[in-house]
Amino acid sequence: MEAVQTNTRTYNRTLVVVVMMIAMAAGALMQTSLGTAIPSLMKAFDINLSTAQQATTWFLLFNGMMVPLSAYLANRIPTKILHMVAYGLLFIGVLVTMSTPENSGSWWIFIVGRIISAMAFGIMMPMMQIVILNMYAPEERGAAMGAMGLVIGMVPAIGPTLSGWILKQDHTILGFTLSDSWRSTFLIPLIITGIALVLTPFLMKNVIPTKKVKLDFLSLVLSTIGFGLFLWGFTNVGSHGWGNVPNVLVPIFAGVALLVVFVWRQLKLSNPFLDVKVFLTKDFTIPSVVGILAMMAMFGVEMMLPTYLQNVRGLSAFDSGLTLLWGALLMGVFSAISGALYNKVGARALGMVGFAILGLGTFPFLFLTPETPTIIISVLYGVRMAGIAMAMMPMTTKAMAALPDAKTSHGTAANNTLRQVANSVVVALLTSVVQNVINNNTPSNHLKVTEPLRYASKMLDASLDGFKIAFMISLGFAVLGFILAFFVKQDKKEEA
Repeated sequence: MEAVQTNTRTYNRTLVVVVMMIAMAAGALMQTSLGTAIPSLMKAFDINLSTAQQATTWFLLFNGMMVPLSAYLANRIPTKILHMVAYGLLFIGVLVTMSTPENSGSWWIFIVGRIISAMAFGIMMPMMQIVILNMYAPEERGAAMGAMGLVIGMVPAIGPTLSGWILKQDHTILGFTLSDSWRSTFLIPLIITGIALVLTPFLMKNVIPTKKVKLDFLSLVLSTIGFGLFLWGFTNVGSHGWGNVPNVLVPIFAGVALLVVFVWRQLKLSNPFLDVKVFLTKDFTIPSVVGILAMMAMFGVEMMLPTYLQNVRGLSAFDSGLTLLWGALLMGVFSAISGALYNKVGARALGMVGFAILGLGTFPFLFLTPETPTIIISVLYGVRMAGIAMAMMPMTTKAMAALPDAKTSHGTAANNTLRQVANSVVVALLTSVVQNVINNNTPSNHLKVTEPLRYASKMLDASLDGFKIAFMISLGFAVLGFILAFFVKQDKKEEA
């Protein structure tokens, strides 16, 4: 345990990080455990895959809308108060989601709960990075960010396994029965959030100095509506298709137009709402993009693989989650390893090796069949997650190291904004690809009656073809990430 003296206040850095990691674990579980529960939600609410995926895409939409605001909030509101508000919102959002009645007409209540949670998570993620960057010296940040990567990477990867275990059967723990309902998948994040909320007044400290920063309301409007329209257009791709004008193309292009105005305004303001000039620093921009590619490669497959395992392979929710468990463990192990190696070998070497491993683990997914042994899938997924862990957090740390301390809040907000936009796009892209392939290859209805076995076989083939294309896109992220990682600047101390 290490105490730090700042602004006449003594506080323990470790305890501050522990509180944030507890809350982040709850948010990450709530976000990603949904992947295994998607088939259960489809049955409970009587909805199709693209509608069920809205639970993820709407989450990412509002998450992305909130992140640009985080730089202003971090500088304007005391750290402790801001964390209490964020954790309180997360608690309310999870509670609303798990309380939604099971019918298609109530699906909007489920989405509202997800939106509230997303607003909280949109504050929490960048705030954790900003606090770490303010508490630790540059030479200490690799290990600290590695610990953060443990939560960001490992906990979301554990989510599908935990969710599958819950959905398998009722469980009795200390006399309390945890039902096999999809609602129970939100109970653990709710409890963890409650613990973080209780601990925050006592352990969280005002790490970030506050200052009177004027809020540029026009920038807030442009940012919120611009990102909102852009991401909303992508959320509609799965249900409406890429060629739909009013629901897909108009929101996307309108969002882009507003974001162009937003960027232009930030360049003109003396105190910008979000300092986009951080992207003029090449040593910040390139590692940021490389780290985002790693996140896209992880998030897209992480959301699609449980559906493949359950709908194509016929695995139960628990078995599909268990298949991904080794990936979760390796993600945690290699996050810690990459954090320890960061100061010794540098982000470029870790990134290139990580993306090479990611590519090797992804390529065999292009040849999946309904009979592929689950142990093979588990091993390949583990290899992928190890590669992602080696590339993602070192690149984020490298990007932040390129900025002066005064710019860290804006750099973190900018990095996380791009990450959330990219995640929303990749989920919409992969979902639409799978759904469109299935729609285009669905056999005629009369075959379902006359030859049900042949109908089922053709549907299985259509689903498998869609998933293979999704995996091919993920492989493209790995290849592009490897190429861009080569251009990340190598510090002299890393070359020694």
